[in-house]
Amino acid sequence: MNKETRNQRADIVNNALNYIYMNIDIEIKAEELAKQMGVSTHHLHRIFKEETNKNLFETIKSIRLQKAASLLLTNKYATISQIASMCGYSSQTSFIKAFKNRFDTTPKKWKSGESLLYSQRILDSSKTASASNRDFVGIVPKIIKTTPIRAAYIRHAGYDISIKNSWNRLLAWSIENNLSPDALQLGVHHDNPIITPLSECAYVAAIEVKSTVRTNSMVAFFELPSALCAVFHIEGKYGDVLNFMRYVYQIWLPNSGFEAKTTPSYVVYRKNHFLNEDGLFDIEFYLPISVV
Repeated sequence: MNKETRNQRADIVNNALNYIYMNIDIEIKAEELAKQMGVSTHHLHRIFKEETNKNLFETIKSIRLQKAASLLLTNKYATISQIASMCGYSSQTSFIKAFKNRFDTTPKKWKSGESLLYSQRILDSSKTASASNRDFVGIVPKIIKTTPIRAAYIRHAGYDISIKNSWNRLLAWSIENNLSPDALQLGVHHDNPIITPLSECAYVAAIEVKSTVRTNSMVAFFELPSALCAVFHIEGKYGDVLNFMRYVYQIWLPNSGFEAKTTPSYVVYRKNHFLNEDGLFDIEFYLPISVV
């Protein structure tokens, strides 16, 4: 496979995943998705499987369930039926069955507290998070309406120190393409890492670009849409972020008068601990919200 073909296939998968993440609340048909990608349905299934080692429909189902699990944790006034609908399920019965198969519990029990035990097991699995003693209770965000951000990005499977590899590649690409060293650096969290096994988390390393950037390379492009966000400013060291997210999703958000949306949260790095040798960060965490 030559480089151009490899990049074309990567673009198809990246664009398909972007569509899925941004439209998880509606029915997603492979035929319509393939049409938007400019390929046949057969080729979409084949390319997606070969590039990700995952089945397209299983991927969609997994994303729906991860989003639902996060919303059940944060949106305490929403009913199970409402959350199922927000994540693209037209039948509450099918949602409950799928959720139980994935998490070995019912949405009701998850919402009532079992999610906290699940989350603790994930945090305990991370040596750096377990070693962190940071207490973020009391941090209050700003509420702002963001502007759209166009960015070049590289997807990364897993939330751990190996993210450094994707950031190094993206930084090298930005230097090759003469981007400003002050260009905004972002990390997009498609999954909530406090309730998603860290090896399965979908993370995106991204750097802001101007709309005039055009290149056929290993990076892809997307636009983060404008959104109402709670914005938290924190500083710390590698390992503190998971404890911070636990505070946001388990303490602040359920008691804030706001609810989370299905659009992903993201980080703007003032100081990027995945690129700095000292492992220290200075970030703004953007959480898309709506008023209860």
